[in-house]
Amino acid sequence: MKNGFLTFVLLFITITVCSQTYVNGTIRGEKNSPLEGASIYLNNTTFGTVSDKNGNFSLKVRKGNYELVVSYIGHKTTFIKINTNSKIDFLNIHLVLEDIVLDEIVLKKTAYNLKWKNNLYTFKKFFLGQTALASKCKILNPKVLHFDYDKKTSTLSAVAKEPLKIKHKGLGYLITYDLVTFSLKEDQLEYLGYTKFENLKGTDRKQQRWKSNRLKAYNGSTMHFARSLRSKKLRKEGFVVTQFKRFINNERPSEEKIKTARKIIKKHHFVDSHKKIQQPLTALDSAIVVLQKIKLPKFKDSLYMINVPYRNMLAKSKDIILLRFSDYLKVIYLNATEDINYPSRDKEHPFNGQVSHITMLSEYAILDPSGAIVHPLNVLTEGYWGFQSFANMLPINYQPQED
Repeated sequence: MKNGFLTFVLLFITITVCSQTYVNGTIRGEKNSPLEGASIYLNNTTFGTVSDKNGNFSLKVRKGNYELVVSYIGHKTTFIKINTNSKIDFLNIHLVLEDIVLDEIVLKKTAYNLKWKNNLYTFKKFFLGQTALASKCKILNPKVLHFDYDKKTSTLSAVAKEPLKIKHKGLGYLITYDLVTFSLKEDQLEYLGYTKFENLKGTDRKQQRWKSNRLKAYNGSTMHFARSLRSKKLRKEGFVVTQFKRFINNERPSEEKIKTARKIIKKHHFVDSHKKIQQPLTALDSAIVVLQKIKLPKFKDSLYMINVPYRNMLAKSKDIILLRFSDYLKVIYLNATEDINYPSRDKEHPFNGQVSHITMLSEYAILDPSGAIVHPLNVLTEGYWGFQSFANMLPINYQPQED
């Protein structure tokens, strides 16, 4: 899923809450030898297990469509799409050795110096996010990360030699995240990965706090919205949806004018950007006026529909529910205030609601019953959803439990 304030992409799987079944199989490596201790889990869920000394495993799951992830140290991770709605044959999975060339290059290039520490700070800021919950997340093995910065494109990229281990003391999860790609260009972020959630053990008091925090993270989230939209219960669940068009704000200078103005300012070594200029008389005056308009929004929105009908947002193809609409949607969640760290939040008078924008980047995206958007790259989200990141994510088999 893409976001304007903070673009993030996760690989989602589908899951249908229903009766349970078992997935059975064996994991073998080179020369057909059994692999003990291989990790087997369903992506972005709490369903997982490990193989025994004979390489065998048995995983109890709810019926539905999944992406089975199998990993073992020194071997390439394998991904298998499965549908447990019908009987699944015994899975014979063979893992191949990892190409160690990349790891050797990364190991030789990685220097844990000040530059690396600064890149790690940026990585955590954007990957984990800046919400209150993000401060409760700790990457336990940060030195598996290697960073590259491309000055020409102002892009920070990251690779991990092995899955990240993340302890989330706010939501009560130990998370294994197999990072596939990470790319940050200015404030536009895309990342792909596979996620395994494990419940942390804790006292009754901790369990109650985690339960409360999970419910807060769920309420108003994209998962909550998708489930409510799919079941046509938006108003009941606290959502109001309006539709609008977006136009370029001609009052804001173009990027070309801003770039030229910065060159002029730099040339004159001028630092007083707050100087009041009634009538520009020189090129420097004009440059100052241009830069003073940078904070103006790039676009202006024109609202034309309140309480958008479901038929304008949903389509159906056989038994598949599709998200499909024109222009932009503004989604307001009325039952919670904004996070204390949200940039536009009025600390003294917080807005009683969370405002997000969503638009289609493709013709449609599949809405799974779990609340997952099956093709997340087909959707762009901005505003409050863009502010939230990995630290606010929940496994897609999460079900809210009221006190």
